[in-house]
Amino acid sequence: MRVSHTIAEIAAALGAMAAGDTRLTVTGAAEPAVAGPDDLALAMDPKYAEGLKAGSTRAAVLWEGADWQELGLQAAIFVSRPRVAMAGLTRQFDPGPDIAPGIHATAVISAEAVIGPDAHIGPFVVIGRGARIGARARIGAHVSVGAESRIGDDALLHAGIRIGNNVRIGDRFICQPNAVIGGDGFSFVTPEKSGVEEIRETLGGRTEIRRQSWTRIHSLGGVEIGDDVEVGSSSAIDAGTIRATSIGPGTKIDNLVHIAHNVQIGRDCLFAGQVGIAGSTRIGDRVVMGGQCGVSDNIFVGDDVIAGGGTKIYTNAPGGRVLLGSPALKMESHVEAWKNIRRLGRLFAEVADLRDIVTRLGKSGAHGHDDDNKH
Repeated sequence: MRVSHTIAEIAAALGAMAAGDTRLTVTGAAEPAVAGPDDLALAMDPKYAEGLKAGSTRAAVLWEGADWQELGLQAAIFVSRPRVAMAGLTRQFDPGPDIAPGIHATAVISAEAVIGPDAHIGPFVVIGRGARIGARARIGAHVSVGAESRIGDDALLHAGIRIGNNVRIGDRFICQPNAVIGGDGFSFVTPEKSGVEEIRETLGGRTEIRRQSWTRIHSLGGVEIGDDVEVGSSSAIDAGTIRATSIGPGTKIDNLVHIAHNVQIGRDCLFAGQVGIAGSTRIGDRVVMGGQCGVSDNIFVGDDVIAGGGTKIYTNAPGGRVLLGSPALKMESHVEAWKNIRRLGRLFAEVADLRDIVTRLGKSGAHGHDDDNKH
């Protein structure tokens, strides 16, 4: 369902200046070249000005100082930071999932569960014994919430999410479809010292190779998630063994991310798709990891670390570092190392040429010595 807003309302929501007929109404946002008369065109950089001529929009979001009348518009909003403006604009036009108020007739809710006021509970939702759902929470179809779990106010859980037992989630939580929070951690032990334990101690040496079988260590600690956290589709956050796995307030987690048991993550972190963080690792505040980053178990990553896509962190990372590569190196070291690798072919060719020269000189010197002996 499309939602109508006036230019004045949108400008006020963005804290931005507007000009022209600010009573004009729009029902959606679009790229300049395809924007229709009821769309707000997004042309927040001069390079998009030409696109406005191809579309039929009457209003646009423009860069500061743009001549909106010269562009043929009836109204305009001016922004200095386009991506921040995008956050506000998309929020204005996003109605969210269509989850009807109240509790759907097919939902199965324990008599011992507590549902907050104005909650929306969709079809085939299952809520376990002693669970508590906050006020105004919206829970989509086929979601399950385990026993004794807590979900805060104003949460949004999309379809198919699985929340395990003893999971405690703060306010304004957003979770995309098919994520699993609070499943058992991947934790197993052998009766005798395993080959893995021996290799960790010896850094590669093995005294013998023997048969071994694995015994499960159960996960009792659950998960704790702070306020304003988001979790992407098909991500998994495992329960802690004894203490809870924890995610700090404001942290945002992309699709297909795995956070293992006992991991402790600080506030306002950002993890892109396919990041994997192994068990019992501690992550500081404001850490950013690009896609497919991996972090070894039982280490510490300090505050404000930024790791580029594909980085593999095997040892403690001091706060503030910018890391790239596998194994992770400081960004400047990684760039220099790859510059040197790209030079290797030329270097090998030069060494081969030098070897040929030395060989020829050696042969020449040897012949000259023989001639001297003849005299």
